[in-house]
Formats: sequence, C-alpha cells, structure tokens
Amino acid sequence: MASIKQIQVTFDCAVPEHVARFWCEVLGYVVPPPPKGFATWNDFDRSLPPERQGSAFACIDPSGVGPRLFFQRVPEGKAVKNRLHLDVRVGTGLVGDERLATLEAECARLVALGATHVRTLLADDTNESCIVMQDIEGNEFCLD
Repeated sequence: MASIKQIQVTFDCAVPEHVARFWCEVLGYVVPPPPKGFATWNDFDRSLPPERQGSAFACIDPSGVGPRLFFQRVPEGKAVKNRLHLDVRVGTGLVGDERLATLEAECARLVALGATHVRTLLADDTNESCIVMQDIEGNEFCLD
C-alpha cells in the first residue's frame, strides 16, 4: 500500500474566501499564488462561469508542514455539530494558570477576528483546560 504524502482539510461554507482568510489569520497560513496565467485570484475567479465564481478558496501553511485548507461553497447552512474539528494547539506544554491565560489570550484575539467563544472547559483530574470556539460561519474548533 502506498503511503499518503499529503492531506487537505475541506470546509463546507457559504463564503469561501471570507472563511479562508479568517483561518489564515488564526493559523498564520497564506493564500497560495494564483494559477499560472493569472496575475491574481480575482482575475482567475472572473474567468470562471458566473455560477462558479466565488465557489472555492484555499490557504496553505507557508512552512509546507501543515495541511492545505480548502473552502467550498455549499447551498445549505450548517445545521448540526461538526463530526470533525480542528484543535488549534496554542497551549502545548503549558499547565494550570499559565495554560489557561495563554488560551484566553488567543481566544480574545480570535473573537476580535469574528470567532465566537462557546465555552471554557477547565482542567480536571484527566484533562488540561481547553476552549471551545466557533469560526465565522459557526464551525466548531478548540483552543488546546
């Protein structure tokens, strides 16, 4: 069996570019260069049939380590809890008050970008603290 070399995480959403740019800010990702023959992504988008314009967008990890994120327009809105979510690992290696302060600071930064704070799960005998959030279209993710 061949080994997998790359993965892509795909988000269904209403406004792909808007959600992609939010995640660029969250993760420090960037928008890849436009396809060959196009000076900008807007030029590429205008070359598509009207019904496909604005239907997709992507962002990538500039270091090449993280997965590509792809955002595709779908007609239906989000109706239930995600079956898969991203954990944004800002507190790795931290414990107690130091971890919680780091998570809360990142939460405040992301709320300013349009995210929603859902709830804070405080440390217990088994797990360290984490914060459950939603992106600008209501997709759940955790600050961990």
